[in-house]
Amino acid sequence: MRETDSGTPPGLDTHLVVERGEFRLDLRLRVAAGETVALLGPNGAGKSTALRALAGLESLSDGFVALDGRELDRVASRRGGEPGRAQWVPPERRRIGVVFQDYLLFPHLNALDNVAFGPRRQGLRRAAARARAAGWLDRVGLGDMGDRRPKQLSGGQAQRVALARALATNPALLLLDEPLAALDARTRLDTRAELHRHLTGHTGAAIVVTHDPVDALMLADRLVVIEDGRAVQEGDAESITARPRTDYVARLVGLNLYRGRAEGHRVALDGDLTLTVADPLDGPAFAAFAPSAVALFLKRPDGSPRNTWRATVSGIHRHGDNLRVQLEGPLRAAADVTPAAVAQLRLEPGQQVWAAVKASEIRAYPT
Repeated sequence: MRETDSGTPPGLDTHLVVERGEFRLDLRLRVAAGETVALLGPNGAGKSTALRALAGLESLSDGFVALDGRELDRVASRRGGEPGRAQWVPPERRRIGVVFQDYLLFPHLNALDNVAFGPRRQGLRRAAARARAAGWLDRVGLGDMGDRRPKQLSGGQAQRVALARALATNPALLLLDEPLAALDARTRLDTRAELHRHLTGHTGAAIVVTHDPVDALMLADRLVVIEDGRAVQEGDAESITARPRTDYVARLVGLNLYRGRAEGHRVALDGDLTLTVADPLDGPAFAAFAPSAVALFLKRPDGSPRNTWRATVSGIHRHGDNLRVQLEGPLRAAADVTPAAVAQLRLEPGQQVWAAVKASEIRAYPT
């Protein structure tokens, strides 16, 4: 790995602490050059606050921002414990490109001059800046639309102009705030693939802020899940989808998740319910299984050993080719069953059923 002049690896190294009223963001984050990290989490988790703090648009209460070995922001305590800035680089002097959720293209400039704006601010003469901008418009497939104003562009075209504007400054860090949220389903699909291509070719660090798990999985090398201002899980897509650690993550990846205490092949949950699992484990544990692993019966099932419990149907809705049945009872769960099974069992809200999951279908892992 190459190093910066200061001897540190290139990329982003930051500890963001932002306090606003009762909300507190406390996020430690490293992103290597050439790596794309997705900040994933529910609305209000602190994702956009983190992005704005990195860009210099939100003041830190504590912590630091370092990019390619250069400190852009650091807060140190003064006498009496009051925070004070030990280092501050204004947003326009940071090598950071930002693509906002609503793109924020300058309405009075055409696409070419929107993209040329950053290079002009960096000191390039008008002709050189417009030549660089034209090159970037070609790279995003809009070489023939340089004279169009933002109101003449579709959502997907505006997103690509915003991306070209951010990349034209050769940023060491690229920040994208919900870059696909404003697009319709068809445009979103095509633009996601285009965006992935550009992120793969970007040599600097990149952060994508999103609440959409598909965007995160498709665009990022690594996921950082944020809830209530802090990181609750981090890793690649395979590790996070295989072993969710919060209810939010479990819902994202479509798993039923429970906490308990494992002793051998048994995991004791709250409410005096115990699950039998295939792999032995001891100590605090998670137990997770897919809705498709849940079988429903009108009578208690016989046969192979199963985890069974009495449940009440609380809701039924379509989920892909199947129907998702919400179950209440000693174990709240979701079950995916075929429309034929729903008809055969005559399932409806309020109905009593037996739910069953084989031990081999349950993943147990330490908390």
